[in-house]
Amino acid sequence: MKTIHKLVLKSYLGPMILTFFIVMFVLMMNIVWRYIDELVGKGLSAGIIIELMTYFMANMLPLGLPLAVLLAAIMTLGNLGENYELLAMKSAGMSLVQITKPLIILVGLISVGSFFIGNDLVPYANKKVLSILYDIRQQKQNLEFQDGLFFNGIDDMSIRVGHQDPTTHLLTDVLIYDNRSASGNMNTIVADSGYIRLSDDKRFLLVTLYNGEMYEQTRSTAGSNWYIKSSMRHHIFEHQEQVIPMTGFDLGRSDSNQFSNSQTKDVRALQHDIDSLEMLVNTSTNRSYEPLLKERIFAKDHSVLKLPDSLRIDHTDYYDALLLDSIAQLSTRDKERVWDAARASAKNSRNLFSFDESNAKQALTQLYRSKVEWHKKLSLPVSILIFFLIGAPLGAIIRKGGLGMPVVISVLFFVIYYMISLTGEKATKEGNWDAVLGMWISTIVLSPIAVYLTYKATNDSTLLDTDWYAGRIKAIQERIEPYTAWCKNKFKINIKHKK
Repeated sequence: MKTIHKLVLKSYLGPMILTFFIVMFVLMMNIVWRYIDELVGKGLSAGIIIELMTYFMANMLPLGLPLAVLLAAIMTLGNLGENYELLAMKSAGMSLVQITKPLIILVGLISVGSFFIGNDLVPYANKKVLSILYDIRQQKQNLEFQDGLFFNGIDDMSIRVGHQDPTTHLLTDVLIYDNRSASGNMNTIVADSGYIRLSDDKRFLLVTLYNGEMYEQTRSTAGSNWYIKSSMRHHIFEHQEQVIPMTGFDLGRSDSNQFSNSQTKDVRALQHDIDSLEMLVNTSTNRSYEPLLKERIFAKDHSVLKLPDSLRIDHTDYYDALLLDSIAQLSTRDKERVWDAARASAKNSRNLFSFDESNAKQALTQLYRSKVEWHKKLSLPVSILIFFLIGAPLGAIIRKGGLGMPVVISVLFFVIYYMISLTGEKATKEGNWDAVLGMWISTIVLSPIAVYLTYKATNDSTLLDTDWYAGRIKAIQERIEPYTAWCKNKFKINIKHKK
């Protein structure tokens, strides 16, 4: 490797790593704000949260790499151009393609790696994310008592405390409604103070109460007049301890393999699903509509109203018009008979050729989503190359490094790419666009821009040179200045004549 290539590669790796972590941090903040309500109040350990964030980060890798590559390319070539290093390389006879050759190889390797990330790592991470989120949603809220309010986070129990000491966690003025008995008996406990907490494994509720009373209402379920035979038991205690089995407060771990959708499959599994769903859709469509084309339906059923012999031979193509004329000549009773026969025939046709819309729509939706994911796994790696081919020429043209102008331009191009991608993806999922067009339209739109910018940068274009634009504007002003002066003089002369 040439020394100059080492210089360019070293200049690129630093901004690449920096921008990658910045982009991933921004994307992760979006994920945190989206799921913050589900993570708070569950007493989750730091290990679970770190594991979930790790899988989220793996899921965001294919989306963060294109923006990081674009921003790093603009910064690197902008820094080289601002420090006149790029100009020195071109003066030595090197073209822009030769200068960026190691970067092209590196970005190509990143693109290939991003395909395997999207094909192997992302589906696995999506399974884990779905599994952990499902377990978190199934987990009950942690014990959090508020003064004067009932806590109903435990099945068949309601607990109210007057005050909870923030340091010792001592509860005062405790009221418990316990309706866990299978026989329908309800216990009411009133205590001056106590402690209520979960065990370390969150499988038991440890209740310790002091100076209280317990009221137990017993019911007899024999007969229809159970309410007449109910009774009340009263018990006074100075110290009472209960160990109540609990479920749902500990975080159970589900098998991630049971969570399967289009986002949890690789290209091979998606292709298998696409083939299967296309066969299912075609079979359903043929089963529903093919009989309509082969069998006689009501519109061609001559048994409803037979035509006269004079109309059967030469005028069968005009059956509808002749049918209306024939109906108009019938009596009221015959018209009613024809109407009843037509309605019965229509109902039979509808029942015979009914189309299962729910199953067909579900199959079509799964088919569209599978196609979207299949093409997305291929389009995202290509977008990395497109973004590099946009960023490198832009950096060479604007000759500005740092995080100012490069960030603005990068975000602008990424927003355009993201909006076009979302529009195409939505249209594809709704079945309005073909999957090839919907998922590759952003690449189709940005590819000519990349080719144009590469051409301009190779030929040392002044596309974004503000001094060049200022000079052109000044030249235009000098050309139109005589005409402007003549117009002013003409205007003044006209005003004098009017006066």
